[in-house]
Amino acid sequence: MAAPAKGTSRTAQNDVASIKKKGPGALATAYLVIYNVVMTAGWLVIAVGLVRAYLSKGSYHGLYYSIERPLKFFQTGALLEVGIVPSSVVLTGFQVMSRVFLTWAITHSVREVQSEDSVLLFVVAWTVTEIIRYSFYTFSLLNHLPYLIKWARYTLFIVLYPMGVTGELLTIYAALPYVQKTGLYSVTLPNKYNFSFDYYTFLILVMVSYIPPNWNPLGEAFYRCRRPKSQQPSVVLMWDRLLLVAGKCKESIKYPSQCVQHLIHIAVSGLC
Repeated sequence: MAAPAKGTSRTAQNDVASIKKKGPGALATAYLVIYNVVMTAGWLVIAVGLVRAYLSKGSYHGLYYSIERPLKFFQTGALLEVGIVPSSVVLTGFQVMSRVFLTWAITHSVREVQSEDSVLLFVVAWTVTEIIRYSFYTFSLLNHLPYLIKWARYTLFIVLYPMGVTGELLTIYAALPYVQKTGLYSVTLPNKYNFSFDYYTFLILVMVSYIPPNWNPLGEAFYRCRRPKSQQPSVVLMWDRLLLVAGKCKESIKYPSQCVQHLIHIAVSGLC
């Protein structure tokens, strides 16, 4: 990769500074603190429900039924953060809607998959991720972030991301035979609108979208680049609307993302 032009690094640094300075107003901050506290408590309820159900049954099979209602409520409640959190509205909307889609259009609509182990896989991944994420947001807004939460936020995704994606893919795959058999959400011709839609094919396309390097709204974005100064490879990750640079960097980029282009701009400007 060619060395960045003069002033590029300085411009990128100014961009970073402007993002750090930019923050929600007092009213938005109060709303976000309350919202994040409620969501943290909600996902803790889900976690406790899973543990209690497991201890009661002595088996992990069918644990979804014990937390179905709170999961639907708090996952759908994530829609309230779209446009409020300091992240791209499009990116946030994609990530939130993808989980809402999996919660309602797959797991709720195809009841046969609710007993699948894959459902528990993504539910556990979501639960741990959201407890950490909302706790992180809460303490960050209060300017008192414990090291343990910060460490978990930037470390556990290495396990939670593949765990969640695997559970999501296996659940969609398990739903395919039932969707094909029942024609769920499909629209066939002829009809007065002269329109057709095959939900079975749509789900296959959703699964294909998980395959790199496709943009996957149900997952996260990963970018690989080389730092101009050291020419050592770095992996830039967009995880939970945060940017991170994995590699031997002096400083990691960790702040809410505004857009993918901004991420790439900073990554190639030699800031790390």
